[in-house]
Amino acid sequence: MDPVFMKSHEDYFNLAFKEAFKSLRTNAGGPFGAVVVKDGKIIGIGGNQVISKNDPTAHAEIVAIREACKNISNFDLSGATIYATCEPCPMCLSAIYWANIKEVYYCLTRFQAEAIGFKDNYIYEEMKLLPEERTLSFYQVSHPEAAGLFREWKEKQDKMLY
Repeated sequence: MDPVFMKSHEDYFNLAFKEAFKSLRTNAGGPFGAVVVKDGKIIGIGGNQVISKNDPTAHAEIVAIREACKNISNFDLSGATIYATCEPCPMCLSAIYWANIKEVYYCLTRFQAEAIGFKDNYIYEEMKLLPEERTLSFYQVSHPEAAGLFREWKEKQDKMLY
């Protein structure tokens, strides 16, 4: 993908909404779109593809982040901005943090998404709870390899932190 220069937030949002409507109208996924911008260049564009890819992680922000990383050949998007049609869900927000994106601009809220059947806000509320209080069952178990795994990572001389 060749970098495309845009001039305003409105331009980036227009592209994000174009992707969202495309996802919606083609039944690729939910009504969500996202654009990743770095140094004034669009480096990633994504529409929701959960249904078409049979992938619950194929949210617009994730698709855009994956494309951006591929296009710049780097997992680190430090200095980038993401424009999303809706406030990112907890999974997308985590990916935004992991990618080191510096700014998030969005239009619709998680509460508006909840009103049309999406569980973003429900998951935000679950994340506030201790694991044993969540509706999803969590079990911590022992394994003889557990301590050695993190010890080896800690001692690894050529590791790449992210």
